[in-house]
Amino acid sequence: MSHDLKILALNPPFLPKYSRQSRSPCVTKGGTIYYPYYLAYAAGAAEQAGFAVKLADGVTNGWSQDDAVAEARAFGPDLVVLDTSTPSIKSDIRVATAIKAAIPTAHINLVGTFPTNMTQECFRMSPAIDSVCRGEYDNTITSLANHLAAGKDLHGVNGLSFRQAGLITNNKEPDLVSDLDALPFASQIYMKHFGEEGIKKYFYASITWPEIQILTARGCRFGCSFCNIPMKQSYRARSIKNVADEFSWIQEHMPFLSEIMLEDDTFPMDKQRTIDLCDELIRRGIDVTWSCNARVNTDQETMQRMKEAGCRLMCVGFESPTQSSLNAVVKGQTDGMEKTFMNATRKSGLLVNGCFILGLPSDTPETMQATINFAKDLNPNSAQFYPLMVYPGTGAYAWAKSNNFLATEDWDQWLTDEGLHNTTVSRPGLSREELLHWCNKARLNFYTNPKFLGKMMKQAVADPREAVRIAKGSKVLFKHLLRYATSDEGKVSQKQAA
Repeated sequence: MSHDLKILALNPPFLPKYSRQSRSPCVTKGGTIYYPYYLAYAAGAAEQAGFAVKLADGVTNGWSQDDAVAEARAFGPDLVVLDTSTPSIKSDIRVATAIKAAIPTAHINLVGTFPTNMTQECFRMSPAIDSVCRGEYDNTITSLANHLAAGKDLHGVNGLSFRQAGLITNNKEPDLVSDLDALPFASQIYMKHFGEEGIKKYFYASITWPEIQILTARGCRFGCSFCNIPMKQSYRARSIKNVADEFSWIQEHMPFLSEIMLEDDTFPMDKQRTIDLCDELIRRGIDVTWSCNARVNTDQETMQRMKEAGCRLMCVGFESPTQSSLNAVVKGQTDGMEKTFMNATRKSGLLVNGCFILGLPSDTPETMQATINFAKDLNPNSAQFYPLMVYPGTGAYAWAKSNNFLATEDWDQWLTDEGLHNTTVSRPGLSREELLHWCNKARLNFYTNPKFLGKMMKQAVADPREAVRIAKGSKVLFKHLLRYATSDEGKVSQKQAA
């Protein structure tokens, strides 16, 4: 059934190359820009239900707020769904308010982890906000659109909080998508709304380019206290056939792609499912390179099958080699597991993008230096060093707030003026400024390590795709490294390292 109601699903403009969908949103030092994949799935679901939908990315399109308003006015939506994030929320709401002023009849809705956890604040920030989705929103947006199209009261839209006659109503919790196979393929949504040209605007520093990001499952069974994912403890997976069908579709219709990134929070969550999917990809003769997010409990048997099925790399959170630091964030792993995992990846021929967090609740200068040394010893294919970033709704945020470690609750301060991470946690013995220095020091130490540089040179010579990836990522990264290396802090750090 087709409907007259029109929906604009907008990743609103903010800072250039802002990666809003990232688990820790920022302008990355490696140039990574995530697809707005949750917004894309919701847009696809609404389109599948018969609504006219326009999915637009104001970041990759390089739009200003005025551009976003002009595009919205030209499309003439009845419902505008804006993606949001904690660091960008003030700007997101300014864009929403401007669109409402230009199209007063449009219903303005916000989605994302910030509206989920700070619902009332969103409404307080602007009278232009008509509603907010709490949690997973594919079903909520389609239900909201159906109610608006029929002129129905909104009390029946599960997962929605809405403003009516000056009052805020919080409806029942959202209905999660029980059958992920029922959702359209993200790859098809990207092709329809972005096309090849738009797809090539996205980049993931550890993945060969061009790439796309899709989900084969949602949720995670683990409970890391810093994690900002929207659907913890609600693991659901697509069927083997459905995922393999999308791989087949991508291979046939997107030959320009170099790689698929499986953005499941933990792709090999279920060992048997992982092996069965790999077997199906092999059986079908699908020749597509892919990478995924994983944990250090992934064993060598699983890795070997993944490699045979086309897997190139795993993005893994090591975080720290110090057990007290890992325990403090409920990571559920040990440094022994981390070392065993890394040895298994080498035997399996899989590459690793390693993620490390500095400033964990029990971290000291000694344990942070141990993290840097550990990262250099592991020598993954790439590494990210994050300051501890805390977001509303996470255990880490509750810990920081209850201990008066939050330096500010001004959401703009979650990032620097350039959009880089600017941790808001400042505690005795480790100020936010010191923590950012440690992260810069870690990047400089890791990326100037001769062992790492030698490995990158060999990769670039052996594989043209790797050469392109390294060149694109290095162009951005080494600008930041040079800035730090020539600063007073950087010079002192290099003398200490020598």
